Amino acid sequence: MRVACGLLSAALLCASAASQDYPSKPIRLLIGFPTGGNVDVVGRIVAQKMSEGFGQQVLPENRTGAGAIIANEHVAKSPADGYTLLVVSGAFVTQAATMKKLPYDPVRDFSFISTLVTYPLVFSVRSDSRFRTLDEFIGFVKSHPGKVNYPSPGMGTLYHLAGELFVSMAGIDMQHVPFRGGSEPLTEVLSGRMELLIDALTNSYPHIQGGKFRPLAVSSPGRSASLPDVPTVAHSVPGYEASSFLGIAGPPGMPGAIVERINHEVRHVIALPQIARRFAEWGGTPSASSPEEMGRLVRAEIEKWKQVVETRKIELP
Repeated sequence: MRVACGLLSAALLCASAASQDYPSKPIRLLIGFPTGGNVDVVGRIVAQKMSEGFGQQVLPENRTGAGAIIANEHVAKSPADGYTLLVVSGAFVTQAATMKKLPYDPVRDFSFISTLVTYPLVFSVRSDSRFRTLDEFIGFVKSHPGKVNYPSPGMGTLYHLAGELFVSMAGIDMQHVPFRGGSEPLTEVLSGRMELLIDALTNSYPHIQGGKFRPLAVSSPGRSASLPDVPTVAHSVPGYEASSFLGIAGPPGMPGAIVERINHEVRHVIALPQIARRFAEWGGTPSASSPEEMGRLVRAEIEKWKQVVETRKIELP
């Protein structure tokens, strides 16, 4: 008994010492998407500023494949010492809601640390479209049931599920057309082959500014600071909300002191005015959170999209 207690005490002392010295070597920040995309850019900005605060390098590492599942799995199975972290994206929760088998448990196999930024989706049409408001669009679809299509970059993506939630709550009959890639839905709407694009504001914003798209509504609970004159979807469909977020997580079982240390640094980074300006350029809102708040958000989003899948009877391959 004394030996067991002694071993336990020694282990706790070692863990405490490691937490106090953290970080004592470079930290890997895995990004499950290619370089140049929104997730990558945000991850690199945050990594650079965290490096300055820690006095240790935070090294972004693009480990792509399977919609970030490869990166997620790697982090889930890494040592819980705080030296392997993950940029969590909206795909993390939609995959958990739609895929029957994942190589990790999306709740139990991660230590959630903090959110970084939230993004609304934007419902847009071509700038020369007949529709000037979302109410007009809904009215047209109601009078032409099953005749209007909307594209997405794939089955089970956030944009697909956000569209299905919209169809359900608006009481309309609109058909989903999945593609294999992020740019094809945009091309379909720009070409006039489809009427409505549901996309992240970060993706659509340059085309809105360039006069190619007319934004009808944003999916956030309130108006976006990037598009202050554009109403919310909830203005036409009460209660509607669909947003994306980015955050930071680590392997399961990370020491609380290390989680708090990283969380403190993330909060400092997200509070920097230059970071807020960069995020706003892409339609994002800085949103650092506590570890507990991020955990609640992940669980709530998974449950929300699971209900959409069940309600809409979405069959995924």
